[in-house]
Amino acid sequence: MEDIAIKVEHVSKSFKLPHEKSGSIKNVLINFARRQKGYEIQQVLHDASFEIKKGEFFGIVGRNGSGKSTLLKILAGIYTPTTGSIQVNGKLTPFIELGVGFNPELTGRENVFLNGALLGFSRKDMAAMYDDIVEFAELEKFMDQKLKNYSSGMQVRLAFSIAIRAQSDILVLDEVLAVGDEAFQRKCNDYFAAIKKTGQTVVLVTHDMTSIRKYCTRAILLSEGKIVLSESPDNVANEYTFLNLETGVAKVHGGKFPTGLNALVPALEIVPISKRVLTSSDTFEFTINYQITKDIPVRFGISLIDERSGSATSVFDDQIKDDKGELVATSVQKGKYSFRYKVPLHRFNDRDFTITATLYEIVGDKAEVIAYTAEERVGRFVVRGGEPDGGLLKEKGRWIT
Repeated sequence: MEDIAIKVEHVSKSFKLPHEKSGSIKNVLINFARRQKGYEIQQVLHDASFEIKKGEFFGIVGRNGSGKSTLLKILAGIYTPTTGSIQVNGKLTPFIELGVGFNPELTGRENVFLNGALLGFSRKDMAAMYDDIVEFAELEKFMDQKLKNYSSGMQVRLAFSIAIRAQSDILVLDEVLAVGDEAFQRKCNDYFAAIKKTGQTVVLVTHDMTSIRKYCTRAILLSEGKIVLSESPDNVANEYTFLNLETGVAKVHGGKFPTGLNALVPALEIVPISKRVLTSSDTFEFTINYQITKDIPVRFGISLIDERSGSATSVFDDQIKDDKGELVATSVQKGKYSFRYKVPLHRFNDRDFTITATLYEIVGDKAEVIAYTAEERVGRFVVRGGEPDGGLLKEKGRWIT
């Protein structure tokens, strides 16, 4: 146990959620007579067990509502577990809500000393650190103004600059890497790189998978209050991205895909074959399966959609043209069909993508939509390693074979 900083054993946490107010004796007696509970039990954490070794930079990730904040508050001693136990070896400082204890009617200078006192520092200690705190926060011109006149970003910068002065064995950080503007975030990144080198134990909760990969030595993934993965940062980050991919909805057709099927085309789906989290050097493979109940000439359209912005582009069209560029109808007999495609990703930027398929009927010189993939039948994948701020594709060109 000498090398263990935190040990969590079979920890569960539940809360009572009241259905209605029972502020009167009458309501309490009525509920008792009806044998009705005025509350329900919400299980937030389920039998969580893990160990954090001394000197580890340990990551905790999960979607909103997965139980991360509850787990952090249990680690910090704010909540007690319903069942199970936690052992902490050393002094633990939680940075869960930066700025707790700030008084908006006091100046920035006064709040520095107030917040320092809450962290256990004497006035003499804070006086010695004051200049460094102000310089790190980049607020030299504003320290004699009341805190209520600060922007939210300024308040967070000041709170973070004070909080990192805490002298403890274990730091618990909740989304603090998201504070401030880009320049301040770089300064925060430098700070975390420095404390990683010192061998201090750090517990980091974040939605930023780049930070998980960059700083953490190990990580866990929470989903619906359960630890579903405890592995290397890369594997946990990939699985977290995959979870978001599975539950994501591209911003098309008003935020969701209508049911694009009918009696003519009762089935149309995209089925991924390869892994779903890839790099720009990989190839994404998928099949398009469909069923058609009539002998008609058809063609396919495949669209690529950026999950973040909702922008879309038609990147492949299964039409056949003659030498004059005229559309040639492709006759299809009724039945079930499956086509396999490969997508080289070297032209792709750093994005979360959705692929949709549309089936057209050729009517004369026109193509009329007869079916398209419903929301649960589209294909989703993630590319990492391209330009994060570029467009969907690095360059134009035929990308699908």
